[in-house]
Amino acid sequence: PISGVSLWAQPPGGQVALGDRLVLSCAVAVGTGPLSFSWHRRGLVTPLGTGPHLDLHVGNKDNGHYQCRATDGDSTAESLPLHVTVLVTPPMASP
Repeated sequence: PISGVSLWAQPPGGQVALGDRLVLSCAVAVGTGPLSFSWHRRGLVTPLGTGPHLDLHVGNKDNGHYQCRATDGDSTAESLPLHVTVLVTPPMASP
C-alpha cells in the first residue's frame, strides 16, 4: 500500500501574491508500481489536475486547503492539507 504522501509548495509556506506562480509538488515515501496523482482543493468536487506537480497562476479564488492524492490502482493515500494564502496588495494611494 501507498504511504507517506507529502506535499510542498514553491514559494514555501503556500503564501503567494495575486497573479504570481505557485507550484505544488507531491511525493510518495512508500509505494510500488505505476503511481498516479490528482490534486484537490477543499470544497471542489473536480480534481484541479493530475501528475506530481500542480502549476497555478494565482487568482482571487485560489485561497484554500490543497491536497495531493496518490494511487497505485490498489490503494490510495492523501497528503496532509496545505493552506494556500493569496496575498492581495492594496492599491497605491494617489497623492
